[in-house]
Amino acid sequence: MFSKVLVANRGEIAHRIIRACRELGIKSVAVYSEADVDSLHLKLADERVCIGPPVSAKSYLNIQSILDAAKGAGADAIHPGYGYLAENAQFATACEEAGIVFIGPTPQNLKLAGDKITAKKIIKEKGVPVIPSSPAGVGTAEDAAVICNEIGYPVMVKSSGGGGGRGIRICKNREMLFEEFPIAKMEARAAFGNDEVYVEKYISEPRHIEFQILADRHGNVTHLGERECTIQRRYQKLIEESPSPLLTPGLRETMGHAAVAVAQAVNYFNAGTVEFLVDGDGNFYFMEINARIQVEHPVTELTTGIDLVKEQIRLASGGDLVYSFDDLDRRGWAMECRINAEDPERGFLPSPGRIEAYQPPGGFGVRLDTHLYQGYELPVFYDSLIAKLISYDLTREGAIRIMKRALEEFTIEPIKTTIPLYLKVMDDPAFLKGDFNTGFIRKFLPEDDEDDEDDE
Repeated sequence: MFSKVLVANRGEIAHRIIRACRELGIKSVAVYSEADVDSLHLKLADERVCIGPPVSAKSYLNIQSILDAAKGAGADAIHPGYGYLAENAQFATACEEAGIVFIGPTPQNLKLAGDKITAKKIIKEKGVPVIPSSPAGVGTAEDAAVICNEIGYPVMVKSSGGGGGRGIRICKNREMLFEEFPIAKMEARAAFGNDEVYVEKYISEPRHIEFQILADRHGNVTHLGERECTIQRRYQKLIEESPSPLLTPGLRETMGHAAVAVAQAVNYFNAGTVEFLVDGDGNFYFMEINARIQVEHPVTELTTGIDLVKEQIRLASGGDLVYSFDDLDRRGWAMECRINAEDPERGFLPSPGRIEAYQPPGGFGVRLDTHLYQGYELPVFYDSLIAKLISYDLTREGAIRIMKRALEEFTIEPIKTTIPLYLKVMDDPAFLKGDFNTGFIRKFLPEDDEDDEDDE
């Protein structure tokens, strides 16, 4: 096992990783920007290193600064968390070259996960259903139009190296394709430094289901069940749960085998997720691999009893995977609401500021992952996610009741948050029945909200 781990992240995930290290008896090193000098994860870590100014490009995305911090502190491993450098193959390679273990997938895994076109080719060859798409990157709108005539409209023009729901344009017809195609290429170049795009069939109002996978260095792979990630806005997940109210035991088994096959096909290592879309007829399609720990990992932890962050660390230190999905005592239902510092009534406008009143929820069946405390000043430089509220019960109905109660207890003032939106969702009849799709959240938003993908 490692003796000291540097956590190359901030916020709640940094806090989460440091806690896991402490429970494993591993020293932790927290890094921070000048804007995060009062962040809670610094108080929990054994050591603290400032890595630069507030702007992420000069701090949390600064590979050399993070490596220098790890070397200076004598860390033998780095955990990247999610976001920032977590899926950066260059960073994982730089860690290897510096003699520091990257707690996550291999650089080869990261390169392939970031190259959606190549990944889909490999997965399709293994017999896993994939969404119909162009076989390679598309250079012009004219070339894209030929492919669209084959697979049919509507389509999505997507960045080959994209992720997180960015760089996506929906086209319902040829006219829209010629309008949106150059915009998609510009967005891809600006966001990812790579303007290659491809065309993919747009599946209207699907369910978004992902399977958690774990793999060791000897080729052993298992999945830990699925997570329902359908409730989202602009491709950003808002509410997740496990298990999914959609999946039958048979479909769960089939999709689980497919997820393992995907991981084996790319020689995957450590923790990750295999993402699928499920259409209205119950057909599922491989979408992508997320080569990192997911924001929503707690719902899997609560229903399986497996600490995924500890498993990441154990596997990265050479541990073996000695169990399978069938060995798990999987029970109950878990649900997560992402609490963002945003105002849903004003187009999800960010709401930074000082936390003047703070009262976290508690009680049986409640877990809260957060870096907030009373008096904390939310920086304006970073993502708006400020907490993850998770509920657990033996039934879905019970998990919803606990979530509603916990949301009502949760006080974060005077900033605006997504809590009022989630309270509306918890009372919605369709949600209570588990009957929803990726367009579900629109009915709770103001009419002038530009969330409708058809208008984007």
